[in-house]
Amino acid sequence: MQRIGVFVCWCGSNIAATVDVERVAQTLAMEPGVVFSTDYQYMCSQAGQELIQNAIREQRLTGVVICSCSPRMHEATFRKTVEKAGLNPYLLEIANIREQCSWIHKDREAATQKAIILGRAAIAKVQLNTPLTAGQSPVTKRALVIGGGIAGIQTALDIADAGFPVDIVEKKPTIGGKMTQLDKTFPTLDCAACILTPKMVDAAQNENIEILSYAQVEKVQGFVGSFTVTIRKKARYVDETKCTGCGLCTEKCPQKKVPNEFNLGLDTRRAIYIPFAQAVPKVATIDPDYCSMLKSGKCGVCSRVCTAGAINYQQQDTLLQREYGAIVVATGFNPISLEKFDEFAYSQSLDVVSSLEFERLMNAAGPTGGTLLRPSDGTHPHTLVFVQCVGSRCDGGEKGKPYCSKICCMYTAKHAMLCREKYPDTEVYVFYIDVRTPGKNFDEFYRRAVEEYGVHYIKGMVGKVTPQDGKLKVQASDLLGGQQLHIDADMVVLAAAIEPDESARSLATMLTASMDTNDFFTEAHPKLRPVESPTAGIFLSGACQGPKDIPETVAQAGAAAAKVIGLLSRSHLTCNPCVARSDEAMCNGCSACEKVCPYGAITYVDKDFRGPNRTTLRRRVAQVNPAVCQGCGACTVACPSGAMDLQGFSNAQILAEVDAICK
Repeated sequence: MQRIGVFVCWCGSNIAATVDVERVAQTLAMEPGVVFSTDYQYMCSQAGQELIQNAIREQRLTGVVICSCSPRMHEATFRKTVEKAGLNPYLLEIANIREQCSWIHKDREAATQKAIILGRAAIAKVQLNTPLTAGQSPVTKRALVIGGGIAGIQTALDIADAGFPVDIVEKKPTIGGKMTQLDKTFPTLDCAACILTPKMVDAAQNENIEILSYAQVEKVQGFVGSFTVTIRKKARYVDETKCTGCGLCTEKCPQKKVPNEFNLGLDTRRAIYIPFAQAVPKVATIDPDYCSMLKSGKCGVCSRVCTAGAINYQQQDTLLQREYGAIVVATGFNPISLEKFDEFAYSQSLDVVSSLEFERLMNAAGPTGGTLLRPSDGTHPHTLVFVQCVGSRCDGGEKGKPYCSKICCMYTAKHAMLCREKYPDTEVYVFYIDVRTPGKNFDEFYRRAVEEYGVHYIKGMVGKVTPQDGKLKVQASDLLGGQQLHIDADMVVLAAAIEPDESARSLATMLTASMDTNDFFTEAHPKLRPVESPTAGIFLSGACQGPKDIPETVAQAGAAAAKVIGLLSRSHLTCNPCVARSDEAMCNGCSACEKVCPYGAITYVDKDFRGPNRTTLRRRVAQVNPAVCQGCGACTVACPSGAMDLQGFSNAQILAEVDAICK
């Protein structure tokens, strides 16, 4: 005989302000099988948990229903509570009457009725619940960091310092990411290379870190604590173990007209190249799209001048398969393409540049040696116009992004200050919608640009930029002054919005990780679990999760590392017992479930079954590996014969909930 207890939480006024919790408790007390029903102001508090435990013991409850907030918040808490009272933790059901009820209703009567229905559905399900026992799985004590920017480097260093081995997979020939392209950092105006280079060297020299540059993740299988990852290491056509990084090959290569992606196409490089002087690893890479030897078999100069014998034109991509206990995503960001913003003449004039291109023009290691020159004719610009929010905060998101890119206000202030400091003869105008400076010392930094350096900040938008007679005719509005402005500029700098790296979407599919509508990775909880993905064992670091500056990125990298260390410190993990199970008598061996399983938990075996007239029939049936299955339920939906069922969420339990809602 079922003896079910119902506990309705007020959640302060979160639920009680909209839902008549006393009436809910009284109504649910009349449901079949319910022997105890009460309400309490904070069911998750210590007193609330003691109330539940006492009721389980005194009323000899066989099942518990808690009507409260989302199970994402407190399901683990309440499972521990009922377990301490001697009840199997999987004989608990939570009816979400906060997020799914009180928070979305204004009418008290409608909210109360819905809360009763949700509670009734949970009671119907708990009556069919069976005790489940969680198993254990071992933890592979190695971490994978995908992305070698400042976020990935800091995460790897922190994990390695705790004594765990880490692999950094970076798709480019060197680690460092976007920060390697910066000149100075705000708000301190420190040299970006001076901050980053020691970190890169530390990562290369750390005995617990292996850098897999010029590589990418091809396939991810498994689950938290036991991921199997296939990594493609692309052919450099240079033996990394032999190359000394002397650079002689890059000096002698006759193919000089290759666009230099590190300088964003503002200059050229050779077909064999080292991206920049502080590259880690400092190993040459041959670009197969431009190398004459690889394309036509004619040349071979780099091979002849290489004294180390590192050049290998026959080198092929190699696939590595490794085991990891945790994976950190640190894929970073890219500025959006400005081709759609033709009103700013970006595709019409070389003197209209993005902020990152301007950064390279100001950098001592950039294409002009740190001297600010107009790309069109190499002359010194005297009037510069900076345009904020290009592609950020766009309504509808057709041309740009609906969100604020967060870093643009500050790096524009940095650029304006550096211009005025290095070239006092320049006039600098900044057109903005709003100036956002929420970080430590950020507002003081912005005010220095205005008050100390004399930068002209104008609230308004640039409507059009027209190249004419060697100048850029800028038409803009001054909203505070109530007038239209016409400025003859020498250069226009566009603060382009940032977006996730183009690899993020495909990587999320491999990791079965969640993403938002803007392709940023979604955290498990925005406040309580900001560096964890909803997929167990997957952690987030840096701008892959949303726009952020360098200090915030480093802080999040450390937080992600701490979570990984906590995971790798455990010898075993408790498995989720809510896994799929195949009814072999009903299975027809169609493979539908195997094809949709994202974890590779389903295999097929041939088994003997007793047929009619005592004959033996051999049939192909599905089997589920409970250690690999994560209980996503995809197989139960795909199975045409109904042989697949999910423990804890069986078809019978789900249908019982539906019947309870509809009655």
